[in-house]
Amino acid sequence: MAKTFRQMVDEARAATRAISPQAAHDLLRDDDRALVVEVRDLADIATTGLIPGAATISLGTLPKQACLERPPEKRDRRLDDRTRAIITTCEAGPMGILAAKTLDEMGFTRVAYLAGGTQAWVDAGFPTEPLVS
Repeated sequence: MAKTFRQMVDEARAATRAISPQAAHDLLRDDDRALVVEVRDLADIATTGLIPGAATISLGTLPKQACLERPPEKRDRRLDDRTRAIITTCEAGPMGILAAKTLDEMGFTRVAYLAGGTQAWVDAGFPTEPLVS
């Protein structure tokens, strides 16, 4: 049976863990290895900016970039450690939720999606930075 985008997000939400903007901020402050993965396409990031230090890896390329079977030069090495704390995000949350489920299925043990996405981060008063090309 075919699924809608909303159904896919709802299933992923039920199977993954959310983290609040405050908890994400605290984790990033306390764990220098924690990584935010921004999964929006680069053209869409200007609306909110990036959480400082975030890796930009689009949702479409995330599984390929995180695959340990690919040669090191063909993957994102920041995703090599499956025990690293990873926070996935997009503007409002749905794509970040799908990204968290993808990484969870790939064996990441400390992955969570940012509840409300980067917009919730901004609304909580935390800084962002512009995308530098």
